[in-house]
Amino acid sequence: MKRERHNHNQEKNEDRLSVLPECILLHILSFLDPKEAVQTCILSKSWKNLWKYLPILKLTFRHFKKNPKGFTKFVSQILSLRNDSTALHTLDFHCRGRLELHILERILKYAFSHNVQRLGVDLSCNIPQFPLSFFSCHTLTSLDLRIHFFTLTNLFPDSLDLPALTNLSLQGFLFCVGDDGRANPFSTLNKLNSLIINRCAVRDKQNLYISSATLANLKLINDFSSSRIKFQLSTPSLCTFAYRGHVGFQKLFTSNSNLSSIKHVNLDVSIGFEMQSNSADNPLLLLDLLVELANVESLTISSFTLEVLSLVHDLSKVEFNFLHNLKSLKVNTYQQSIPDGILNFLLQNAPSTKVGIH
Repeated sequence: MKRERHNHNQEKNEDRLSVLPECILLHILSFLDPKEAVQTCILSKSWKNLWKYLPILKLTFRHFKKNPKGFTKFVSQILSLRNDSTALHTLDFHCRGRLELHILERILKYAFSHNVQRLGVDLSCNIPQFPLSFFSCHTLTSLDLRIHFFTLTNLFPDSLDLPALTNLSLQGFLFCVGDDGRANPFSTLNKLNSLIINRCAVRDKQNLYISSATLANLKLINDFSSSRIKFQLSTPSLCTFAYRGHVGFQKLFTSNSNLSSIKHVNLDVSIGFEMQSNSADNPLLLLDLLVELANVESLTISSFTLEVLSLVHDLSKVEFNFLHNLKSLKVNTYQQSIPDGILNFLLQNAPSTKVGIH
């Protein structure tokens, strides 16, 4: 009986985690930030170098808020000590505070030289010239670049050498104007499927030309006065479209934008201070947009957007022969009332549409 109790205690103290396959252990470590992952090296001999083979790196500033220089040193050590023959699937870099440009350049060079597939960079500091000249990578499929800075001075290049890229998200960039007089930064991305543009601008207030034969999903966030963009689209495969922002002085899209392929739409258009001086034109711009989106099958719309639309003069008398294909209408009220008659106006050509109000 005593022997059985001894065997039971031995099984209870057995290190079952360390006997797992290395691929599973690496998967577990990938949920930790690098500092925590490195600390696992003290567990046993089998864990000593395990972190060096991580295919996912999450370099965050949160453990070094009181020691920014320590963060820089730690990042350098991680990149130096990591196994150089191990491919890097994902790299996320988040920095809150001052960042030396050479550190960012080193991170980008390291990622591209190790066949990174997914890259995210999130900065709260100003980088006057983001080192996008290093962006030449044939393995990168997803890129998320965010700069949280009030002044839009972070220049984005005319084009990128990223032939495998399918998902692109940008925040806080200033698009350059090419020799042809327009900003067309996505023309070389021949596999682009999803694009998010958040609080960006175009130099000299020129149009942003989005030309892509493969783009299926587009989200535009245009809610800062300093980041108003007039868009021009050439996207024959575009299926899903989302827009959040003010109805500015400019049209959301130029007259030659073709939006007929879009089937799913999410609109959150707020009034903004500019409505006070241009109250007649802005609701009409929104109405024009809904006309261009005539073939949509599902529409998610905010109560703020409905409020803007309700400001169209004599809206009930407007001939609106559109939205025949609408099957689903969702309204996000944000605990705000819906203007009288506005839903009937939208549904007059699709009375069997399923309506949900949240």
